[in-house]
Amino acid sequence: MSEQIYDIAIIGGGIVGAATFYKIQKAYPSLKILLIEKENQFANHQTGNNSGVIHSGLYYTPGSLKAKNCVQGRHELVAFAKEHNIAHDVCGKVVVATKESELPFMEKIYNNGIANKTEGIEKITGEQVKDFEPFVEGNCRYLGAYARELSIIVEQPKK
Repeated sequence: MSEQIYDIAIIGGGIVGAATFYKIQKAYPSLKILLIEKENQFANHQTGNNSGVIHSGLYYTPGSLKAKNCVQGRHELVAFAKEHNIAHDVCGKVVVATKESELPFMEKIYNNGIANKTEGIEKITGEQVKDFEPFVEGNCRYLGAYARELSIIVEQPKK
């Protein structure tokens, strides 16, 4: 067995490890990089079991690194998916208040979305929810449902 020497080793072959590998490789193509995964295939642990939904920054403090990462990462992910012909859907997300007591939180996440420059965010009424999601059940009488046009669902590998 011959010894191999790498400049960088990344542990974890899920979405974060693979994205880190990709970005470093693009920035420093001469480096020898090793991606190590404990599972029998990449993205088979947490990444392979999530919903594939990419968030747009509604829940994070305006200006925080998490918020900036959500917005920038969403743009980069769509560009990457288009460039590499990866199935994805740029779709909406509806966040709904089911009780009047939830309305202050709805206002907070709406304001976060505006401050974080989340495109396509708007306030909608309970009746308008059915325009976005016709199969919604229950009483949508509470105002304060909000829609976001720019959630993204990325196709997951088949298991």
